Amino acid sequence: MTKRLALQLIAACAVLAGAAGLLGACSQKDIAFASIDVTGAEYAKDFALPDHNGQLRHLKDFAGKVVVVFFGYTQCPDVCPTSMSELAEVKRLLGKDGDRVQGIFVTVDPARDTPEVLKAYMEAFDPTFLALSTTPDTLAKTAKDFKVYYKKSEGKTETSYTMDHSAGSYVYDPKGQLRLFTRYGSGAAVLAKDIGLLLQQGS
Repeated sequence: MTKRLALQLIAACAVLAGAAGLLGACSQKDIAFASIDVTGAEYAKDFALPDHNGQLRHLKDFAGKVVVVFFGYTQCPDVCPTSMSELAEVKRLLGKDGDRVQGIFVTVDPARDTPEVLKAYMEAFDPTFLALSTTPDTLAKTAKDFKVYYKKSEGKTETSYTMDHSAGSYVYDPKGQLRLFTRYGSGAAVLAKDIGLLLQQGS
C-alpha cells in the first residue's frame, strides 16, 4: 500500500467516524414526535417519593421502561380518570411492548388520597401503575421542579373541595431522560405511537 493510499484511507475512516458521531448526537432530536419534544430540559429530572406500598421511588427504579408521570387526585371528576384510562389503553395498543411502560400518578391531594385509596385507584386502571404521595411541603417542591400547577378550590364542606391542576403528562425514555410532554386529550393512539418510538430508540 502506498503512503498516499494509506493517508486517504485514514481520512475516509475519520470522516465516517465523525459522521457516526454526529448521527449519534442528533438521533434523539431527529425523531418526529406528535407530543411536545422537551429533550434536554433542565427540569423534572427525577423524584424521590413513596409509592402506595410505602416504597421510596426514583426514576432509576424503572430503567429500561418508558415512564409516564401524571399529577392529579383520585376525586378528580374528569381529567384524571380519562388520562389514566388512556394510559392503560396505550399499554394495550403496544402489545408486548406495553410491559415496558410504567404509569406514575403523583397525587396533589395527599390529605384525602391515602395509600389505600391510591392503591385501589391504580388497580381500577392497571395493577402495574404506581401512585406516589408525600407531605404538603415536599409536594410543593416536587411540583415546582416539574413546573406543575395545583391549587385547592374550597367546596361547600371542609372535605368537598376540588383541586385545580396541570393536565399534561411527562414521558421519560428507557434511560430515564425526560423526552416528551403530552397534552391532555391527545388520545391513546398518539401517545402509543410516541412511546413506541422511544422504545425502539432505547432498544
